Amino acid sequence: MKRALDVTITLMALPPLCPLWLLAALLVRLDGPGPLLFRQERSGRHGRPFIILKFRSMAGGGQGIAASAPHRVTRLGRLLRASKLDELPQLINVLKGEMSLVGPRPELPSYVALWPEADRAAVLSVRPGITDFASLIYRQEETLLAGRPDPEDYYRRVLIPQKLRLARFYVRRAGPGLDLWLLGQTARALLRLPSRLAPRRPRPS
Repeated sequence: MKRALDVTITLMALPPLCPLWLLAALLVRLDGPGPLLFRQERSGRHGRPFIILKFRSMAGGGQGIAASAPHRVTRLGRLLRASKLDELPQLINVLKGEMSLVGPRPELPSYVALWPEADRAAVLSVRPGITDFASLIYRQEETLLAGRPDPEDYYRRVLIPQKLRLARFYVRRAGPGLDLWLLGQTARALLRLPSRLAPRRPRPS
């Protein structure tokens, strides 16, 4: 049912999203030379590697934690990241079955290697997603990291454990109703509409 929901919603969303795809592609091209898409290996379901797709937002084709190299984020790349337009190509990952619309965000294999074994087994038991609780709660992650003396260390030491708790919370309660709710909250966040996520923030154990 989850896979059918992913494919159905993605196919319905692609036509109205076409203007945004064209706009994002134009912004990347105007921002300087380099590939249109950024490709990077991430850990998928059961740990199988796959190539995640994003619109390029950093000079030299880079990506990752922008706070660790803010000078590499292009001027228009900041707009792409802030609006989440850089994530649009991941709908292709969804259609290929590598990702879901909703699920724990896919991490670099080097970060996954840091996870406790029990967390790794639970979180990787489902397809990674474009959005989840962590994506909403830490939507301003780059701003948070930018204020740290060592963003990479803070991400590994503080944010990874917090994101894992949220991922386990999602895996335990995953279902069509929760997925639709998270998609609705994501749409609200992107459109800057009032949301009830903050006062009802889950308390994962």
